[in-house]
Amino acid sequence: MTRRLEGKRVLLTQADDYMGPATQELFSAQGAEVIADTSDLTRSAACEELVSASGRVDILVANLAGPNHSGTEAVELDDARWQQSFDTMVHPLHRLCRAVLPQMIERGQGKIVVYGSAVALKGLRTVAAYSAARAAQVGYVQSLGVEVAPHNIQVNLIAQNYVENPVYYPPELREKESFQNSLRRQVPLGRLATAEEDARFALFLASDESDFFVGQAIPFAGGWIQR
Repeated sequence: MTRRLEGKRVLLTQADDYMGPATQELFSAQGAEVIADTSDLTRSAACEELVSASGRVDILVANLAGPNHSGTEAVELDDARWQQSFDTMVHPLHRLCRAVLPQMIERGQGKIVVYGSAVALKGLRTVAAYSAARAAQVGYVQSLGVEVAPHNIQVNLIAQNYVENPVYYPPELREKESFQNSLRRQVPLGRLATAEEDARFALFLASDESDFFVGQAIPFAGGWIQR
């Protein structure tokens, strides 16, 4: 059976957090050579140094995530938390893309997959900084996607929510009856997605099967949001 990423070199950020482990496992199984980065990309010049050290990058998987500081109302949201959201999720995204795109343009081929959030597409209370940063990712992907499409480079974002991970949905939370009831109310499917399901969506966007997807922010949230 042909592996879908055979011979591809993939740069994966935050490889040990959030969607990182599942992505690394699946992409490797599909034939990719995964450069699994775990460095601090908020540091000045870190993104440029990472891309330079990685050599050829056929696929960039921008897994950039951080705490959502849920429960903090906008009037109580200080500059540090606001800045942290953009330093973690927005600025590195641009720096990574800016650094990797020249080689993709030269080859006339490339894929950039961003793990984003569905909160960018639906208003929620008390997550203003997180939502704003995630919405900035969407705007960036939409703009960059149409800009580089003529070079046969596809840039797309998974707008996810209700996906299993130990940070947002730790086991002790998932076991609570109140959470399970809330899940059934909020998500038409009535369950969390597995990390593997999410990684398989990323695999599709990273593969040659997704060549006609350009600058999309695609909901992956079990029906929590529809567009």
